[in-house]
Amino acid sequence: MAHITINQYLQQVNEAIENHEGSFCAELLSFKHPHVANPRLQLSSPEEKCQQVLEPPYDEMVAAHLRCTHAVANHDFVEAYKFQTAFQSHKEENWALPVMFAVTLDLRIFANNAEQQLLKKGKGQPGEMLEKAAEQLMSCFRVCASDNRAGTEDSKKWGMMFLSNQLFKIYFKINKLHLCKPLIRAIDSSNLKNDYSQAQKVTYKYYVGRKAMFDSDFKPAEEFLSYAFDHCHRSSQKNKRMILIYLLHLPSAPEARGQ
Repeated sequence: MAHITINQYLQQVNEAIENHEGSFCAELLSFKHPHVANPRLQLSSPEEKCQQVLEPPYDEMVAAHLRCTHAVANHDFVEAYKFQTAFQSHKEENWALPVMFAVTLDLRIFANNAEQQLLKKGKGQPGEMLEKAAEQLMSCFRVCASDNRAGTEDSKKWGMMFLSNQLFKIYFKINKLHLCKPLIRAIDSSNLKNDYSQAQKVTYKYYVGRKAMFDSDFKPAEEFLSYAFDHCHRSSQKNKRMILIYLLHLPSAPEARGQ
């Protein structure tokens, strides 16, 4: 993958799209995948090549991704964020949810990197880029939350908890915890709230537990954080330590915990 040509790469993406292979397509469009280090794919103007292989709107999406790889290779995270924003604006069917997960995760990371880059140059304000990224993620969240198809298997609502977790990470970083409330209400009222992946539920409970601590709701805070700690994967020692730190900072008096 690190040495394939642009045409080979585009054919792989096209096959993944045609076969509705969401997870494989997500890998091919994620910055965690080794293809992003391939100089042959780091193109400043890939539109024509993408149009030759891919149908709209996928040609535009993949072109934006390739322009993003070019920007990252040149350590220009402001440009990378811009192209990633263009990339994530396409909202697809349920099979493509893994693609949305990969794209929105990268968008949040690029927004953070772009902000740091701008601040070093004396430009922009702290939290500005992350707030813009949050607006993009919230747009995706609304699309998922408003999907009212009867069959849960085909529902975009499966994307709600992942997006909530990404938004939590931003809101905690920019200290706008009040914006978490609508997300928590939406998840709590969802009939899928117990059916999301364990990894997503652990992250969700961790942030909701921290939010409860902030609101001095210590009993639910202990509940949520204890769930996150007990169900966190045993290999994720760093995450378990983080959760434990908050658990240990909960008031120990029985009356504070509602006992």
